Amino acid sequence: SNTSSVQAVLNLAYSKMGCPYVWGAEGPNSFDCSGFTSYVFRNAVGVGLPRTSSAQSGYGRTVSKSNLQPGDLVVFNTSGGKGVSHVGIYVGAGKMIHAPSSGKTISVTSINSSYYSSRFVTAKRVL
Repeated sequence: SNTSSVQAVLNLAYSKMGCPYVWGAEGPNSFDCSGFTSYVFRNAVGVGLPRTSSAQSGYGRTVSKSNLQPGDLVVFNTSGGKGVSHVGIYVGAGKMIHAPSSGKTISVTSINSSYYSSRFVTAKRVL
């Protein structure tokens, strides 16, 4: 079972709530979106994710939105261009923890909001 790995990921992610988003930052006290996910997986369970959200979107096994489990990466296009520009960690109950954008802090957000549901690209299971 990977339950303990998932719990370790979620525990570390939640411990960073309120840390500021800083573009290009990889922790431990400020993060951008993919810096946050890579920091959490590396330090919680020793999984080395690629550094960018687009590279992370190609890592692990693809899962459908309806089959999401806590600890999965959820990937979005928030830039309006092609491809991938944002990543978070699914925590269950239709929510993710993520580093949203400049001026904001690490927080839990619904992936079913009109903003994120319309920008969902894929989800990846890495544990």
